[in-house]
Amino acid sequence: MYEFKTKPYKHQEDTFNVSRSAEYYALLMEMGTGKTKVAIDTMCDLFERGEIDTALILAPKGVFDNWVKNEIPIHTPDRIDYKMVRWQPNITKKFQEEIESLAYRDKEDKSLHILVMNIEALSTPKGAGTAEKFLKINPDSIAIVDESTTIKNSKAQRTKAVIKAGKNAKYRRILTGSPITKSPMDLFSQCHFLHEDALGFSSFFAFQNRYAVIQKRNMGHRSFQEITGYRRLDELGEKLNRFATRITKDECLDLPEKIYMKRNVPLSKDQITAYVQMQKLALARLDSGELATTQSVLTQIMRLQQICCGHLQPDTGPIVEIKNNRLSELMDILDEVSGKVIIWATWTYDIHQIEAAIKKKFGPRSVATYYGGTEQDRRQEIVTEFQDEQSDLRFFIGQPKTGGYGITLTAATTMVYYSNSYDLEIRLQSEDRAHRIGQKANVTYIDLVSPDTIDEKILAALRDKIDIAGQVLGEDFKQWLL
Repeated sequence: MYEFKTKPYKHQEDTFNVSRSAEYYALLMEMGTGKTKVAIDTMCDLFERGEIDTALILAPKGVFDNWVKNEIPIHTPDRIDYKMVRWQPNITKKFQEEIESLAYRDKEDKSLHILVMNIEALSTPKGAGTAEKFLKINPDSIAIVDESTTIKNSKAQRTKAVIKAGKNAKYRRILTGSPITKSPMDLFSQCHFLHEDALGFSSFFAFQNRYAVIQKRNMGHRSFQEITGYRRLDELGEKLNRFATRITKDECLDLPEKIYMKRNVPLSKDQITAYVQMQKLALARLDSGELATTQSVLTQIMRLQQICCGHLQPDTGPIVEIKNNRLSELMDILDEVSGKVIIWATWTYDIHQIEAAIKKKFGPRSVATYYGGTEQDRRQEIVTEFQDEQSDLRFFIGQPKTGGYGITLTAATTMVYYSNSYDLEIRLQSEDRAHRIGQKANVTYIDLVSPDTIDEKILAALRDKIDIAGQVLGEDFKQWLL
């Protein structure tokens, strides 16, 4: 009997018991239902039963650090000795030694060895080669792909590399809340990673011919095959259910009412340069002896936040765009979740950027904005339409100062904070737009955070219910800028 370090919810324990010994399995669990814990418990259980001694975990950039810093330390029992290495693209001599020590273990070493890689690394020969070699050297292993829709494209180099590496693992798992983001064809590569015969087809084209309706189209002198519909989906669902568990938040009656999650968004090189410059400028102003009022400090915090979001408003002139990863991370999240979503963004510039990206990907009728520039007559229309379950309006992009008060948005069970206000009242009020009378499900709150920046300090203060403006008044200003 496996002894959990952290107590599982009933749906987690049931899924663990069903899948713990399976050679391959799909954890199709909606965001916020705890699929990562199930995967870690499975990994630890297999290790304690002598089935594996090695693990390779592949996760997107915004997620893989969370495995290293939070999930694995939190859920791995203290009785299990483990060694973990986090992938880095620049292979220094020290990192090379760490990788080799992890792959080529001493005979006396009985610990669990874990390599955590960002899945984007497998788009490169260096990353793909490392993953494949690591599992070849250690066949008594488990390979876990988190947010497995990242390998849904069967033609992508990354997908081919992940499948090739995974063949060397004794056990395999995929984790995703939404395995089908565009069409049932998304399933093939994800399941092919688990086992080449998981769905009964080793060829994508054979799979496609079975479950898709295809017509030949002509365009000038060129002809091509176009998918016009799907068939036999009941049969496909039955096959998937043999090695998968599907969990939605609605089914998890024992989940807490509010579920908080964080997605890390690393700064780009351009952002790092701008961030360091802004930080030094703020500190120089303080060291110069200039009177540092609360407002001036909060302005510097605001500018550092803007840089984290990928833009900066200078004292004069237009907004300057900075290359960043935040918008692409948001779009990845929207691919993963189901149902209606509220997105809060502090700055109007970001609201417009998000709106344009969503319209391009999900269609013009899928999104509406609610901020200072939204006409008064249009505001209630947006709320009414969003609350209508039958409407096409799926994404509500709001400015917390404007939309965070007085309106009801209980049609959504997922809320994403693209950026946070440092005003505690605004955060609490905006959270309650979905979590109020009329809400019948748990609400998941996802914060986009750039590690080692002002983002982390603001989020920590808000989570601790601390008013940041008040805290800055009673604290060394430099602590908020460092």
